[in-house]
Amino acid sequence: MKTALLEKIRLELRAQFDRLSKAALDAHAAATDPGSKAESKYDTRSLEASYLASGQARQVAAIAEASRIFESLSLPDFDPEDAVEAGALVEIDRSGESEWFLLAPAAGGLEIEHQGLAITLLTPESQLYGKLLGTHVGDSMDDLIVTEVL
Repeated sequence: MKTALLEKIRLELRAQFDRLSKAALDAHAAATDPGSKAESKYDTRSLEASYLASGQARQVAAIAEASRIFESLSLPDFDPEDAVEAGALVEIDRSGESEWFLLAPAAGGLEIEHQGLAITLLTPESQLYGKLLGTHVGDSMDDLIVTEVL
């Protein structure tokens, strides 16, 4: 299951990279286009376009780094009695609702549809990632219960 999930993540990151790269190039072109030169001291189109281009360039760099990480990543398998660690695919029950998370090194917040499940990637920067580390099936904290670890 995890091999196919990793491939879906890689494909989604590549697609995001392509979309963001095009958007960043378009924003850069708009920022440097002679037609966007300020017509008055209150005209900020060029400045706004340059801020947009800069932000999109940072996003492209982040997606490129995430792609690089996932290209060589392999995920360990976990037994049901194992503690949650990096690379675990975890199901939690939150107030009667099932949610799936993959503890990943990058691309936090990315949601992947896989085998009928919506799986959200969590990175170490996430509070939930920290809460889940070291837990076992059946452990509860706040309003959630760990129900499965793969």
